[in-house]
Amino acid sequence: MADYDAIVLGTGGVGSAALHHLARRGFKVVGLDRFGPAHGLGSSHTGTRMIRLAYFEHPEYVPLLRRAFVQWEELQDRRHEQLYRQVGLVEVGPPEGELVTGILRAAALHELDVESLDAATARRRFGGYALGAGQVAVFERRAGILAVEACVLAHLHEASEAGAELRTGVAVLDWRTDGEGVEVTTDSGTVRADRLVVAAGPWAGQVLADIGLDLRVLRKPVFWFGADPAVYGVEAGCPMFIFETGRGTFYGFPALDGTVKVGEHTGGELVGDPLAVDRAERPSDRAAVAAFLADHLPGVDLRPVRHEVCMYTCTPDGHFVVDVHPDAPQVCFAAGLSGHGFKLAPVLGEALADLAVDGSSDLPIAFLGMHAAGRDALTRPRRDGAAGPSL
Repeated sequence: MADYDAIVLGTGGVGSAALHHLARRGFKVVGLDRFGPAHGLGSSHTGTRMIRLAYFEHPEYVPLLRRAFVQWEELQDRRHEQLYRQVGLVEVGPPEGELVTGILRAAALHELDVESLDAATARRRFGGYALGAGQVAVFERRAGILAVEACVLAHLHEASEAGAELRTGVAVLDWRTDGEGVEVTTDSGTVRADRLVVAAGPWAGQVLADIGLDLRVLRKPVFWFGADPAVYGVEAGCPMFIFETGRGTFYGFPALDGTVKVGEHTGGELVGDPLAVDRAERPSDRAAVAAFLADHLPGVDLRPVRHEVCMYTCTPDGHFVVDVHPDAPQVCFAAGLSGHGFKLAPVLGEALADLAVDGSSDLPIAFLGMHAAGRDALTRPRRDGAAGPSL
């Protein structure tokens, strides 16, 4: 007999949302995680995340993003705490580059409110940001900051209040189908349920090893630098930024506490074991970010006051995988969020709840399926055997 209607493996950004959606639908559900709530050892931490509508990655994300904006604001209202703050986003790059052309394509297809700015206008509007030769800018006023750990905790609190159980400090060793249900083996015993939802972040490749998803985990350092609040502060009207440059794509946030947060979205060192990722500050990590700042944020102190290491779990095409397990219809998963998934956590959690309960979803997620058009390189030859250590 099953212990639960559903088990959620991983309770970070997407897993906490899935737990919340399942519990609110009245299902008896448990979340399992190796680490504590809103921990800093995966991909849902470092304080802030962007949410934006004019999505350069693919215009098909836009309907999901519209729903995510609504869900974050509803969650914020229910919790009576600020989870989202509208600050705007300026995105800079060559006019023919991936960033600018992708934004304008999404904006045209979905009639989004964005402004195109030449370099001179952008410099006047956003004095802390220096555009290089041949660069232009696009400004999205609606974009904002999500307080990442607070968002995860909010979903977990909502899930708990709706009856969900959360077990942390639990390492998952294996899972298998058990008739029409699922049995999950952990270092503290076996848990049985009718359904399994996998939202394991950097550990998804291990948990879903039998599928053979081609997932690469990348080490992603993030830095905070001192900056004048009168220029770079949120209260001064300074927006978030993304710059596509000849040396890579960099992103950052205006000063919330006297420091700007900056990281490189491109690049990254391959991680063999997410439990053993090097979290030390390396001069080579800092050098790339400091060179970007010297060129484009000239008023920022180049001596970092803080750093952290996050992880991206990337697919070959940079798009998420949200689907039902091909050999186990009682198992569904979201994996390979490729460094841009947190903003969509509530709607991905909703989609996973749909897949777990009904095997399908009315949400527009077909383009994220394993067998969606153009995703032939998504899997490698499949492997037999247990998934191995996960959370």
